[in-house]
Amino acid sequence: MVGTWEVAALSALIAGAVGFFVVLRGAAFAAHALPNGAFAGASAAVLASVNPLIGLAGASVLGALGIAAAGRRARNDVATALALSLMLAVGALLLSFSPGSQNQLYSLLFGEVLGVSTQQIVPTAALAGCSLVALALLYRPLLLSATMAEAAALGGRAPRMAGPAFLLVLALATTLTVPVVGATLIFTLMVGPPAAARALWARPGAALLGSVALAMLVALCAVALAYLADWPLGPFVGLGSALVYGAARALAWHRRRPRARAA
Repeated sequence: MVGTWEVAALSALIAGAVGFFVVLRGAAFAAHALPNGAFAGASAAVLASVNPLIGLAGASVLGALGIAAAGRRARNDVATALALSLMLAVGALLLSFSPGSQNQLYSLLFGEVLGVSTQQIVPTAALAGCSLVALALLYRPLLLSATMAEAAALGGRAPRMAGPAFLLVLALATTLTVPVVGATLIFTLMVGPPAAARALWARPGAALLGSVALAMLVALCAVALAYLADWPLGPFVGLGSALVYGAARALAWHRRRPRARAA
């Protein structure tokens, strides 16, 4: 359980940090598509009898590059939907060729955080560190391109490259968290707590820290409840994210009531 707590905390840390920019940039669909689409790479790796992490990383990066390239000539949501459809189709085909590996692929979809080994802590921490360094370098260009798109378009090459670079960071975060939390669960951590933080704090720095704190709260409480109840982790992660967001929206509405009355 010590390894479980550590890896869950690392996953929540990177999910909260990356998720802040996912919500800020309106990239929730991409955050949903990349982890689920990377399932195709994991299926290919299992079929080839290699580490699924290798296939997961390759598919995530290819998906991010494909979305970035197609998004230049079409709407981002259309490009994301096409990439997701293609990757899921390939994953379903490869899965049919490996009927004896459903349990391993099921764990990639829904996570195995309660079965984490100590060998996974070091690579998880290393990938988390790389993701955080990349986010620190992209912090100002990402904020500029998300809040002032026209100014970012005139600001040179760095702001314009922030979008594709962020998709690569999202792919890296996917590679980090999917084997632990699962492809279907990391999406909830990347959207629910960050959206709640955006509702509670207006300043970007405070909202970023709040996003990480709320994601950590949801993940650690979910691990504790899953251990005590002997139930799957997924329902607790999804329900916790929804409850945190609902509570944040209610609190934000309560704060606005005195201003509305005064007006």
